Order: sequence, then C-alpha cells, then structure tokens
Amino acid sequence: MNVNWFDDLPAIGKMPVTQAAAKLREIGEEELAIALLAAEDRQPAASTFSGWSLFERPWQHAAHTFGYIAPVPANTKIIPIKSAGNINPDLSLKNARIKITLNCLRVASYPGGDTHQILFDFYTQNQLQNTQEHLHFNSTYRVREGERAAIINYPIFVGLNVGNDGIPFKCYTVNIKNEEDEAAVKFLESDVFKAGLKLSSTVQPAIAPLSAMAVGLTKAIARRRKNVPVQDFYLGLDFGSNPLGARLAEGVYVAVQIPEKERRVWDWSDWVYDAETSQVVNDYDHTELIPHNYIAFGISR
Repeated sequence: MNVNWFDDLPAIGKMPVTQAAAKLREIGEEELAIALLAAEDRQPAASTFSGWSLFERPWQHAAHTFGYIAPVPANTKIIPIKSAGNINPDLSLKNARIKITLNCLRVASYPGGDTHQILFDFYTQNQLQNTQEHLHFNSTYRVREGERAAIINYPIFVGLNVGNDGIPFKCYTVNIKNEEDEAAVKFLESDVFKAGLKLSSTVQPAIAPLSAMAVGLTKAIARRRKNVPVQDFYLGLDFGSNPLGARLAEGVYVAVQIPEKERRVWDWSDWVYDAETSQVVNDYDHTELIPHNYIAFGISR
C-alpha cells in the first residue's frame, strides 16, 4: 500500500534547512529564517528544520504521539488518556461500519501567527468484499493561534467498512497564507462537504476520481507560495497485540505533534481530558494546557 502521496511536499519540520528558511521568508518569518541559516553555518548538525532544538516552535516538529480517550458515562468531568497502543481492541468492530469524525483541532502555534486557515487531507480505506477503496477527503477550518477550532463531531468518513484487519488513517495539513488560495478553497465550507464522505457497502465508481481530485487539490495548495505543510502522520489501527502497534476501538484518538526527543519520555498519564473545558490538560494542574498542536478524531458506529 502506497501512502506516500505527499513525500515530495514534506511538512516544514521535515524540510531541509535551506528549504525551510525559504518557506519561512515567504510567510514573513524573516528573523527566524536568518537565525536558522546562521545556526546551520556555525554548526551543520541537523539536516532538517525539526532537528534544531534551539527554536522549539510547536509547528516545527515532525514526530507525533497518539493517545486514546475511552467512552465514559455522561457528566464525567475528568477523563484519563491512554496510549493508543495500550488499549484492548474492540473485536465487535470487525466487518462493522463506522463513522470517523474530527472532534478537536487545537493550534498551540502554526506558522505566521494570528488566524489560520488550515487545509486537511484525510485518508483511509473502505474495506469491501474482494477489494478496497482508497479514500481521500478534504476539509478546511479557521482557528486562531492558541485556540481550538469551533468544531465538534465534524463528519469525515460516514459508513466506513472496517473489514477484518482494522483501518489505516492518515492526516496531512497545510497552513494557507496565500490570499488567492484562501478564496479558492471556500467551496470546502459548503454544506455538501460538511456532511463528510458518505460510503456504501458496495463499490462506488465516483470514489476513485473524487479521491484523486482531493489529493490533487492538496498538492496544488501545498506547492503554492506562502502555504506551509505543517503536520503529516499515519496511524494504523488494528485488532492485534503487537506492542508497537495501535488498537481499534470506539472512542477518541489524539495525535499530538511533539519533538522527537519527547517521544522517549512521553507519558500519557500526565495528561487528562477536561470535559467541562473541552481541553487536554495537565493531570496535576488543570489550568495548564498541553503545549503542542493536536488533532483529535472520533470512532463510532
């Protein structure tokens, strides 16, 4: 299975230093671009932008860690978060039909500051008898720096057929700063797209060209001046017991963009979901928000 549609358009954290500096200049981050190039000249220690820890921008990092929030009874205020690889799979989801929703998008910081328009390319597979449909779906959201987008349970894939092995889920985001492109993607805010991609239990001939158009749109926008790919992650959810894998169950999965060095020490027990404020917060101090960009998506029947 090829999931490398955007390898030639890497997120900024995966860009070579000179390419990242050029992109930073496009969006007005002149001082950061100069500092990055100067640091590389003094000590060419890192080949990509994410390797330069002296800058530590939340949008700079290429790594992600994945948490899981289980369904809980109503009126539960504080909900624990577990590693997505440390839960039991829900075997009743084999060959079931599910809905995938975007439940939260929090921007601790994206390039350029202020208000961001963020283009998403979501990918998964619809498992049909004797075949698979490769699905891409675009959506766009506006969110201010340091805030959450005004969305909850936003449909992405509706009626997805799971099959026996689970599902892949891939997400790629582009921060749009090109004014012409901001206008060009307005159609994604229509009611048709807000309903998500509705799927059938049989092959739909229109799916393949629609998915190809979605990939083409994302690539075209990502290539344009001032537009910056920021997050790119792949999460395979299965029914197995591989300790390095992740399990499929109903609930919410949280993908947090973090420095690679934090993956070695990250502990999900330090963080909880505060249902009253709809925020991921420190378990010991509920006024402390998680200091990273994160995307939360839900799995339900």
